[in-house]
Amino acid sequence: MQRETYFDNAKLLFIFFVVFGHLIQPMKGNFELADALYQWIYIFHIPAFVLISGFFASGANSPNYLKKLTKKLLLPYLLFQLIYNLVYVFISAGSYNSLYDPHWTLWFLLSLFSWHILLIWFKKIPAILGITLAFLIGSLIGFMPLIGHEFSLSRTFVFFPFFLMGYWISKNQLYQFKNMKYQFAAIGFLAVLLVISYLKPMIPVDLMFGSQSYVAMDMLMTGYISRLALYGLSVLMVFSVLILIPRKRFSFTHLGQYTLYVYLLHGVLIQIIRNEELLQLNQNLDIIPLAVISGAMVWFLSSKWVLTFTQPLIEGKATRLQECLDGRGNKLTYRREKPD
Repeated sequence: MQRETYFDNAKLLFIFFVVFGHLIQPMKGNFELADALYQWIYIFHIPAFVLISGFFASGANSPNYLKKLTKKLLLPYLLFQLIYNLVYVFISAGSYNSLYDPHWTLWFLLSLFSWHILLIWFKKIPAILGITLAFLIGSLIGFMPLIGHEFSLSRTFVFFPFFLMGYWISKNQLYQFKNMKYQFAAIGFLAVLLVISYLKPMIPVDLMFGSQSYVAMDMLMTGYISRLALYGLSVLMVFSVLILIPRKRFSFTHLGQYTLYVYLLHGVLIQIIRNEELLQLNQNLDIIPLAVISGAMVWFLSSKWVLTFTQPLIEGKATRLQECLDGRGNKLTYRREKPD
């Protein structure tokens, strides 16, 4: 058995967009291309990542389900919340966050835990009805001012529809549109949205983040309609990108297995880069080297050295290091993963 290359390619692409989006975020507002790419990326990259996560979700199917989720998601959250606090306080001169106020990217771990819990009930509802209900809840939750960034509650409900869509969708459904006609249409649609974003970025950033109520965003009268419109746009973009992802195995495809490492670790590097002002944009074309740096960062954080020495932090075990020391001397190699 082999891993499904399509999903490793998809996860690798989406984690690249996560890193690239975070890298260009400080430059946003100064250059038109940075603004356009930032909006274009944020419309779809988190919904797409959530959808892929939902595809591999199974719901509660064993007595140890919650225990496994806690070890896989909550323990790394607690550890990296501490690490990020140290980075923010001592390196970036930022503020200390409590455990219920996730630092930056760590919201995803709390929400992913919650999505798995919600799935226990939602998987009992017919797919269309459940997805429709999830979108309705996600759009209405913005009217509740007490639900916001704390415990990542707002984002949990806002992005849950994509997790549920991923759970219900099959590989055959994803692959049936992978033909030239739909791929050309997808390229055209994505290109048009990029041009529109370049000419007039118009979507509020906080709306794309999904972490605040309509009152907090000063969108009480327009927030509901705006979120519904953004939902529609995000769905179209997500599936347009999924149609274009190749099923071919490349030399770098295996890096898609390690997106959690990249997701948790890249924030530390980017905070250091931002604090020291190591990267700056002087013109629109400087976006290109930033994209190259983003790709290099993904490759580095997926490298065998980083995987080996950070596995205890992220997975709570040291099997890679043990394998390295057990009869292998100092030679580090990629460990063969079990197929999904």
